[in-house]
Amino acid sequence: MDSSRLNLPFTGITSFCKLPICADLETLDADVAIIGAPFDLGTQYRSGTRFGPRAIRNASAIYALREVGYYDLDFDTIFLDGVRMVDCGDIDMLHMRADVCLQNIEAAIRKILERGALPVTLGGDHAVPIPILRAFDSQEPVFVVQLDAHMDYVNERHGIREGHGNVMRRIHEMPHVAGIAQVGIRGPGSSGPEDFQDAKRNGSIIIGAREFKRIGVEHALAKIPNAPRYYVTMDVDSLDASLAPGSGSPSFGGFNYIEVTDFLRGIAKKGNVVGFDFVEVAPQYDPSEITAQLAARIILDFLGAIFDERKHKPHTEKVKE
Repeated sequence: MDSSRLNLPFTGITSFCKLPICADLETLDADVAIIGAPFDLGTQYRSGTRFGPRAIRNASAIYALREVGYYDLDFDTIFLDGVRMVDCGDIDMLHMRADVCLQNIEAAIRKILERGALPVTLGGDHAVPIPILRAFDSQEPVFVVQLDAHMDYVNERHGIREGHGNVMRRIHEMPHVAGIAQVGIRGPGSSGPEDFQDAKRNGSIIIGAREFKRIGVEHALAKIPNAPRYYVTMDVDSLDASLAPGSGSPSFGGFNYIEVTDFLRGIAKKGNVVGFDFVEVAPQYDPSEITAQLAARIILDFLGAIFDERKHKPHTEKVKE
């Protein structure tokens, strides 16, 4: 009788895809570090994204029936084979102290980068990428690609400068950010006409959802400048609300699964993706758990694309030994 454990999805501790756990960033030794940022103090309306990391991890357990490496028929390859991945748990949050929470996020990402791993952050609301991108200030410039229904380009409102409606404005101000592209924008949001004008004046490339669907994935990718290094921030509301209702701001007319994964694969082909996040999953608005399932699958697919490209591009920066 086989004495090994089957380790079914509903047993054991649910890390992302039931990966090994690294609780101490000082000892991190991996190619990929999954980390949760359960922060939602930047939310203006429906909160609950603090439970997003846990929901995504729970949903990802279905992909842990075998080793993380998986065969994809469409591309006839085994993705993530030999890639060392760990789950680093969640960054500590202090209620009523948004400033401390954001500082903790920045410190954790700095440590992951120091240890030579690619940070993958599970949000949390869309204020989370502000401290994440700050942590990249000691590295080579990055081009930031935002997938979102909303611009998130408000400057300041009632003294608030670092909420989930300010994220891309704050990122655009960082000297080490080479530029940004905002893809999937549509419908009503917090940003007004003046914010769109400022974004364009600052060099932002804006591709609305209708334009994306009219021109298709390849032409949308052609609008993104070639860059050596990319960071990608994904808001769950970039996906159509029929596929991802678990959001504080569900929005109709968004990406479907094939569109978003083909687009992300295209970004990985254009240059080295040095980090990404998936934010704004609010599981209490989706009892079916399909939103978290979709988030987990997109994260896994994007990681597969990133490391498949690294395997075929010897010039791509390597993880530190």
